[in-house]
Amino acid sequence: MHDKAYDSIRIRVHVFAAVLIASCMLISSCSSVSGVKSQVKSSIDYSQAGMWACFNDDGGSPKDADCFVVSPTVYAANGRNKNMNVKDPSVKRVFLSGISEQKELCSDLCAVYSPFYSQAAIEVYSMNETEASKYFDIAYADVEKAFLYYIKNCNHGRPLVLAGFSQGGDMCIRLLKDHGNDPAVKKVLVACYAIGWRLTDEDISKYPHLKPAQGESDTGVIICYDCESEEVKSSLVVPEGMKSRSINPLNWKTDPTPADKSLNKGSLLLDGTMEKNLTGCYIDPVRGTLKVTDVTENGYQPGPSCFKSGEYHIYDIRFFFQNLKENVAVRLKAF
Repeated sequence: MHDKAYDSIRIRVHVFAAVLIASCMLISSCSSVSGVKSQVKSSIDYSQAGMWACFNDDGGSPKDADCFVVSPTVYAANGRNKNMNVKDPSVKRVFLSGISEQKELCSDLCAVYSPFYSQAAIEVYSMNETEASKYFDIAYADVEKAFLYYIKNCNHGRPLVLAGFSQGGDMCIRLLKDHGNDPAVKKVLVACYAIGWRLTDEDISKYPHLKPAQGESDTGVIICYDCESEEVKSSLVVPEGMKSRSINPLNWKTDPTPADKSLNKGSLLLDGTMEKNLTGCYIDPVRGTLKVTDVTENGYQPGPSCFKSGEYHIYDIRFFFQNLKENVAVRLKAF
């Protein structure tokens, strides 16, 4: 990637990180929610261009594939509605910063589509599951409606990469639970990068069409992991007693085989610069999380107060940015 592109990332990373950290200052504990099929109906008209953060954004050069990006949490309610108002220009600007990393992973090869949606506020993660589910269902109703609009009106049989981080990753997995077996989706799905979320054996048992990635180039699969230090035993994304089905983004193995930092082709730091060989990693055989081996908790603070020391959630994409970016190309070529 050229220096100009990195300058663009640097600006957006700073904005996103500042908003994310500031929005979580009042939260002392968080719970996570993985929803089931929502009965909530979206009122957004996704035929309107203003309801898309990106719509067929090909960077001025026609692409042969598409990427549908779902934003992570960038909205803090601060006394307002617990779901983002997609008509509010101020929150829409923050929303744009939130999709920058996922967009950059695929924009060289894909036209990008990313809908504004009534995402759940960061405060919702402090609620119990029953209370929180209604807000996540509202968010998902928008994402689902936008995705189905895209499939019907925009895809035209083109290879599709799904990409989401954190709440966006959760939404992507929900999309595949409900629509991953639809012929129109199944025939075009290259891969789903649901980074910073979890995929459990229970999910796969209930939705057997969900396929966790097994290697570097398989297609129609879900790439999933969440980063933490070797000392962490429980986290917001993967609570103690739960195990996620993850893949190592350096060696593309699903077992605990360590990947040395020499395999790391480039980490995107918070200041927007790139650093090679920053850290290695391995998959925890008990938790299924990605244990990061060569950084310190002091050097990489968790940021939002809903994450404890050693939970490297906000760095999930950044630590392995270049490897992920190159992997998108590998899977598109294999498709």
